[in-house]
Amino acid sequence: MSTQDALLKQVSIKAEDSILVATFEVDGDIPGSGAYVVGLVAASPDYSSQRRLGIEFMNGHPIAFYSFNHEQSTEENYDLSGVTHSANSITGNFPLAAINGLDKAHVMTAFSEADGREFQSGVPVEESL
Repeated sequence: MSTQDALLKQVSIKAEDSILVATFEVDGDIPGSGAYVVGLVAASPDYSSQRRLGIEFMNGHPIAFYSFNHEQSTEENYDLSGVTHSANSITGNFPLAAINGLDKAHVMTAFSEADGREFQSGVPVEESL
């Protein structure tokens, strides 16, 4: 995969009842081969409390949908039915509880990884919580 492929161009989140809807717009297509991960890092302003929410693809198909709480060292995996995608858009319907415990002064950015290496980090997230 070249660095021109699958760059995150826009990421947004919104709350719908008890669901955190995260939409990742990709400049290019979701890679059809290899591993590709998109996700969110949500943290307290001092990063002492962090959550990592992710969607992992293998050969163009979602294979994992999860959240990880760094403070508690726990990972929760969700049913893949919460993920929809097209060639250049990925939507994950995470439980809103995945970011419980973070106050309104939190920090949130998006990331992507390709074949086990960091591809992008610190991508701004448009929030409507």
